[in-house]
Amino acid sequence: MFHSIHPLDVDVPDIDPDFGAPWLQGVQVIASYVLATALIVLLIMLILAGCSLAFRGLASDRMRTWAGENIMWIFIACAVVGAASGLFQWFVNFDFGF
Repeated sequence: MFHSIHPLDVDVPDIDPDFGAPWLQGVQVIASYVLATALIVLLIMLILAGCSLAFRGLASDRMRTWAGENIMWIFIACAVVGAASGLFQWFVNFDFGF
C-alpha cells in the first residue's frame, strides 16, 4: 500500500531562534575591530600608493614600482573590505564596546 502525505497533513510548529547567546556580543565586537582595522590599514596603503605615484620626489623608485604594481589590488581590497563592513554594519551593527 502506498500512502501519500499532503502538505496540509503536516503540523509544523513555529520556530523562534534565540540569538541572545552570551558570547555573541564579544564576537561582534572582535569582528568590528578587525573590519575597522583592515579598512584603516588599507586606506593608509591606498593613500601612500597614490601619493607615491602622483609625486615623483616623495618616494623612491622601488616604492613607485611597488605602488604601480599593487594600487589596483589595494583598491579592490578596499572595495571588498568596505562592502563586508557595510553588510556587517547593516545586519549586525558595529559595536566598539564604548
